[in-house]
Parts: sequence; C-alpha cells; structure tokens
Amino acid sequence: MTTSQASAPDGPAALRERYRLERERRVRPDGARQYRDTDAEFGYYAADPYAGEPAGREPLHDIVDVAVVGGGFGGILAGARLRQQGVERVRIVEKGGDFGGTWYWNRYPGIHCDIESHVYLPMLDETGYVPEWKYSPGEEIRRHAMRVARKFTLYTDALFSTAVTSLAWDEASGTWTVSTDRGDAFRATYVVTATGTLSEPKLPGIPGIEDFRGHTFHTSRWDYAYTGGTPDGGMTGLARKRVGVVGTGATGVQVIPMLAEDARHVHVFQRTPSTVDVRANRPTTARDVGADHDGWARERRENYLRIVSGETAERDLVADRWTMSAHLLEKLLPSFRRQGDRKVFEAAYEAADAAKMNELRTRVEQTVTDPDTAEKLKPWYRYACKRPTFSDRYYPAFNRANVTLVDTADTHGIERVTEHGVVVGDTTYELDCLIFATGFSVGTSGIHSGKLPVHGRGGAQLLHTWARQGPRTLHGFTSNGFPNLIQMGTLQNASSVNFTHILDEQAVHAAALVAAAEAEGALIEPSRAAEDAWLAVLAEDAPDHEWFHAECTPGYYNREGRGRPNGPIAYPHGAYAFHELLRRWREESMAGILRAGNGNSPRRPGR
Repeated sequence: MTTSQASAPDGPAALRERYRLERERRVRPDGARQYRDTDAEFGYYAADPYAGEPAGREPLHDIVDVAVVGGGFGGILAGARLRQQGVERVRIVEKGGDFGGTWYWNRYPGIHCDIESHVYLPMLDETGYVPEWKYSPGEEIRRHAMRVARKFTLYTDALFSTAVTSLAWDEASGTWTVSTDRGDAFRATYVVTATGTLSEPKLPGIPGIEDFRGHTFHTSRWDYAYTGGTPDGGMTGLARKRVGVVGTGATGVQVIPMLAEDARHVHVFQRTPSTVDVRANRPTTARDVGADHDGWARERRENYLRIVSGETAERDLVADRWTMSAHLLEKLLPSFRRQGDRKVFEAAYEAADAAKMNELRTRVEQTVTDPDTAEKLKPWYRYACKRPTFSDRYYPAFNRANVTLVDTADTHGIERVTEHGVVVGDTTYELDCLIFATGFSVGTSGIHSGKLPVHGRGGAQLLHTWARQGPRTLHGFTSNGFPNLIQMGTLQNASSVNFTHILDEQAVHAAALVAAAEAEGALIEPSRAAEDAWLAVLAEDAPDHEWFHAECTPGYYNREGRGRPNGPIAYPHGAYAFHELLRRWREESMAGILRAGNGNSPRRPGR
C-alpha cells in the first residue's frame, strides 16, 4: 500500500467527506464575480505586444461571399473548408496581428499543448506536415496555423488588428453588414462566427490590485520586454526579481517551472491544486506515428476521439494519459453519457475515480521532498472536477530553495494587494512582479458576453432573444430569425478534450451548409419546428451531472462552486456519435434548414 493510499480516508463515505471539507475551504460567496475582465486600466491587455500599432488603411465597404469572425483554428478551418467548396471571397476578421487565435496571444514560457500534436494539429494530411514533438510547443502550433492559412490563400482578404463590433442582417439585400472598430462596414452573404472559447482573459478581482507598484501582466500578454528570454526560457530580466504567480491551472503548471529557473524567487499563490499527471514529452518521427500513408492523421484523430468519447476501439493509437483515463471523463464533458444501471455505474465510477486520485496524490508524495508542501499540493476532489494537467517539471520545481508555495484555501484566495506585494493571512509577500495565470472565461464568446451584438431579421438581437426564450438552434449552428449566420462553438452540439477536431468537423458542416444554400439559391435558416425537434433530442437523454458538479471543488466547470445545471446544453451521446449524426443528416436530407430567399442576395459569379 502506498503512503497516499494509507493516509487517504478509509472507504467511499470518508473520502466524500474529505472532499466536501476541502471544497468548503475554497468556495467563495461571490462565485464567478470574483473575476473581472482584463480592463484597459492595466494597460498591457489593450496593446498587441507582437504586432505593435496596426498600419493605417481605408475602411472597407465592399462585398464578400463569407465573413468569418475570428482567426484562430476555428476561423482558419472554416476558411479552408469553404475554399474546398469553391467559395472565392472569404474574409477572416481577426483582432490579433496574424492567424493563430489563442496560440497567437499565448506565448508564455513553457507553453505546450496537452493533447498529442498528431491529433491536435488539424489538416496534417492536407499540408503534409508531421509534428516534431508528441506534445507541440506553442510556436510550432502557431506556425502550423499560419501554414494552413497560406495553403488555402486565406491571407488574401484577411483583416488583422481588427475587431468586429456588430453584425446586422439587411432584409432588402439579403446580406449581413459587418462593422469593425476600424470603420469598416462591408457586406457578406454569409457570416461564420468562430470567436473561440478561450478569447476573454480574466483577472481576479482582488482588493487593491490597482495599487501594486511593481510590474504586472496576464500570461496571455507575456511581457518579454520586462522578463527577457523566449518561450524556451532565458528570462535574464528576472534574475534579481521576486515574482508572484496567481493561478495553478494548466497555464501555471507550465509557467512556474520556467520562472523557477530564472527568477530570484517565485511565490506561487494557490487556491486549489491541480491534478498533475505524467507528460513524457519526446521528439517523434513519421514512423513513430504511422505517417506513411494518405489519411494517417484522420485515422489517428478519429481513433482518439472514439476512445475519449467512451466508444470502443480495437487499438489505442495515441496511448497517453487522456486515453488511459478516458473512463473518468464521463462527468467532465456534458455531451458524454454512460448507459446501464445508474447505481451500479456510479459505484464503479467512484471506485475508479478514487484509485486514479490516489495515484496522483502518491505522485506528489514521491516527488516533493517537503512533507508540508507536498500535502498542500495534493488534489482532494474527483478527477473530472477540474481539467487535468500534465507535467514532469512542475512538482520538482517546489524542491528548489527559490520557490515558495503559498496556500490560500483558508483565506478563500488572496486577501488583498498592496503597493509592494500580496497579503495572505498575517503575511505580506513583497514582490517586484505579479503574474496572473488566471486563464479565460471559458465558453464565453463575444456574442454570448454581449460585446459583439448580432441583429437579425426585424432588428432582433440574438442575445436578447435567447435571454427571453433560452438558446434555440439546430445542431448548435443556426437559429431561426438569423439567416445565413453560422455559429461555431460548444453550444447545443458536442465537444471533446481535443477541441481542434471538434472545430474541424464544425467547419466541414458550415461549408456544406453554404454549398447547399448556393446550389439551391436559398437562405440558411432553420424552421422553428426544426429547432424544437433538436431541443427535444438534447433534453431527452440529458445526463444528470448537476449533482456531481455541485459537490466539486470550485472552478470554471461548475461556475465557481454554484453547480452546472442539467438541461439541453449539449448532445448527450458524445462527439463521435454527434459527428456521425451530422454526416448522415447532410447526406440524406438537410431537413429543416433551407428556405427560399428574396432573390436579392449577391451571389458568386457563375452560380
């Protein structure tokens, strides 16, 4: 029996009680209100540190076939799949200075993907590229985004350093007017929104945060002018600096070991420890991943999706910690549901969960030499309560003399910030630099937050319409009253831990809708009956996960401890089944989606 198993509570009931007590130490009455947007008062967020001031240009008032909002992988894949359907004028509008989305903005030290690169990087078959590492560094991913964009000539009409400020449907012309912060007001026959689920950075609303006189920035705007170095390290600017890091999620787990090597001292402010499993990153060759035939990458990612969606597969081609722990992802994804007797399943699930968490707590004990620090780093909650992380360098960083773990659970987080440091309990930690690894408002796009108003038929605003009646879509993409508007994202469809695969399937679907509308001279707009039927599908087998998340430690999965309600949020049978459903629907009927247009929509020449 391992040390961790010996010290763990004896039996499921005792373990549940330990989890409950640890949860109560961390729940805050302000819930998600403890965070706020990265406002301009912090300065560093508004600027683009990579592109600088955008070059001047005249506002555009022309017409394009498709406007794509967002230049991350979602927008790039939408553009590529539209190109494959023969669409000529595709204009991608991106607030960053180039393609890449979250991989454009996030260039912090140590950044890597935690999904295997050979399934995460899309269009490997189409571009002929084989990633160099099992888990790609951020720069390799960013360059691949640019590679795909060049392959499909998406730079031609792209607008960078430009943010879309509104979308408005014009009934008379049958087009959308796309307005931007640079005075553009161009028209598009179709609009695809691909604004991402990691596009709104957030900061903790700590009292006194504006008073800090040291240097501060969010990890999504890493200030190499201050730290020196590159994503590979070498931050000589921190050699004499006392650095504080707020946040120990996926970003913090990667950043903290890098800072530990270069800073004079690092204080890690932790509310809840992450689970940190083995990464085992290594260089790879084409032979390693079977990249010796056409379609190898598609086969690999389909195999991966099948396994992490709870389906069976003859072989596990990836064989990483995600696929090894796939049976525990059932509560992590709302679009994933097990069949069979609930009591029997839940008992087996809880036993498997306890075994995995004991394994992860044992890993802490075996790596971190100081017993008190090790105890604070142990995760006491169910596996699917927080996104798993992976690192072979994180725990060893706490064995260094220049790294101090400051556990803030008993004070429910940092109490306040002063001019010179951070206050936790009776101690003030004096700092020269304070870095926020506090992530993003996950799942919140500009449309859902209200920052990007969308006005459909009759001037109805999408967000206001949904506020009255709840979100209504067909397959999560289209809504009645908003013709030729296709939304990519996670609402009312299905997701996976490998989100780029999800985005590519959505891009294929979006391009197919546009092609069908062009062929029929029709509008893309679902009927109310089609929406009703889809909502009924989502509701009929919606998984009962509300109780699970209500018992979890607070985090973005459960709205900071307030729980995640059941309901028609996502397709309940997993992403693999959802993709099959979409393929059949496209091949058999495309029922309930096309309606006659007014004949005024500008179409591509030769349609």
